Amino acid sequence: MNKNTSTNAKKKKNKNRQQSALKMTVIFSGMLAVVLFAVILNRLCQNRYNAGKNQRNGQVLQGQEGRIPRPKLDVELLTVNEYSRPAAALKKVKGVVIHYTANPSTDALANRNYFEGLKDSHVTKASSHFVIGLDGAIVQCIPSTEIAYASNERNKDTISIECCIEDDTGKFNQATYDAAVHLTAWLVEHFQLETKDVIRHFDVTGKACPKYFVDFPSAWEQFLADVQEYLEIYGVF
Repeated sequence: MNKNTSTNAKKKKNKNRQQSALKMTVIFSGMLAVVLFAVILNRLCQNRYNAGKNQRNGQVLQGQEGRIPRPKLDVELLTVNEYSRPAAALKKVKGVVIHYTANPSTDALANRNYFEGLKDSHVTKASSHFVIGLDGAIVQCIPSTEIAYASNERNKDTISIECCIEDDTGKFNQATYDAAVHLTAWLVEHFQLETKDVIRHFDVTGKACPKYFVDFPSAWEQFLADVQEYLEIYGVF
């Protein structure tokens, strides 16, 4: 083999190596791009799933899960409207307000639907974040990042809970009572409140709401004690 032939062979061999190296670089870059795309797609899907999960669970709440188990929530959010869901931001939660529906023998969904109907009837402005039924079922009407029309001047910094009643005494039956204790304790923990931050509608306006807890202050004190005990059982305080 002469010198020129040897040189050409070496050039060809080097060229093949360069082409192979370039090909490997292209393949590696392609694989890396596919992996990055998969990671980004997975992140987007996960975020979308979490957002949907939050919506379904009423988890428009800030922060992480706490010690108290999340109550089962039937999320039936009201349509945004100026009479029951103004979609105004609730920037900081400073309290939980307990109410009663004043509609004996009606269930949680019926009261939720009353709030929904206000967008058409324009009878008044009213709503609540949660409504607890006679069977203890909890319906969420308003995200906890928005105000509800429930507690007058405290709308701006409180979460409201409406409780269904069986008769005109306004007394909660056991299922409603137990659910109210659980939900209240959960909200207290979640928003880093204290039992003293749980109040009646009466404490804001002087309105006899919730009626039984206004008529019998000792029953209200017992409710607060039960919420406190719930918090202590789960090691919150």
